[in-house]
Amino acid sequence: MTATMPERTAPARTDGDVRRGELAAFLRSRRERITPEQVGLPRGPRRRTPGLRREEVAHLSAVGVTWYTWLEQARDIKVSPQVLDAVARALQMDRAERGHLFALAGVPDPVRNSECTGVSPAMRQMLDRLTPFPAAVQNSRFDLLAYNSTYGRLLCDLDALPEEDRNCLWLAFTNAEWRASLVDLDETLRVMAAKFRASMAGRVAEPPWKAMVARLEAASPEFREIWARQEVVRPVSQSKLFRQRDVGLLRLSSTNLYTGPGQGPKMITYTPDDEATREKLEQLQALMRAAG
Repeated sequence: MTATMPERTAPARTDGDVRRGELAAFLRSRRERITPEQVGLPRGPRRRTPGLRREEVAHLSAVGVTWYTWLEQARDIKVSPQVLDAVARALQMDRAERGHLFALAGVPDPVRNSECTGVSPAMRQMLDRLTPFPAAVQNSRFDLLAYNSTYGRLLCDLDALPEEDRNCLWLAFTNAEWRASLVDLDETLRVMAAKFRASMAGRVAEPPWKAMVARLEAASPEFREIWARQEVVRPVSQSKLFRQRDVGLLRLSSTNLYTGPGQGPKMITYTPDDEATREKLEQLQALMRAAG
């Protein structure tokens, strides 16, 4: 009688194995949909890989080719928020894709880890009641957490932007319409970068702040040059000039109303310096109502 050998069974997959497999498949799918032209790379005559090559993603993310290859092979390797942030940006992920990536990796998203993630209904009501005066709630990293309709059209159409781009420092260095609205652009950029550095002093090791600097340095040579100066200033309220595209020059005084301890979240309000500006704000509000 011939003895039968017991069948070998594959080891059971753990939750970690499943998640790493999903992460690897997701990264491959995102890599294959990005063309070289989208990221400024030459296609070349012999390209057979759909989308980007692994080494190209590694280069764009400033990570090792071996490390990225292992990530797509679902190996059990350590993944930091900062490196995953760089990969997400290299693969041009939108907010939903980015959230999915970080969830699969099991690490916190540094961009979405804001010091203030919500604005109370009472504060939103205050913002709306200030209309037609522009008003917004902003944290110390210049993220816009909420704003009224006038502020939403003061420098550009904020509602048309992805939520992750609604950051005053980012827009001042990268958004053409926002920049065109700043009458004294050079001085505004210098002061904003200096304020950001001052606010960052106690948070230099925190991923959201480091990710913001890295994103700006990658996108703006102008920011890199200003940031290298190491200038620091403290926030102050002051009169400002804006060139609104629909109603023209606005002279406004800004006031910061802090909603918590220290230099944390604040409500920024803008009041007209003259009667002409007051009339233009009312005109802007009328234009927005007419546009629906």
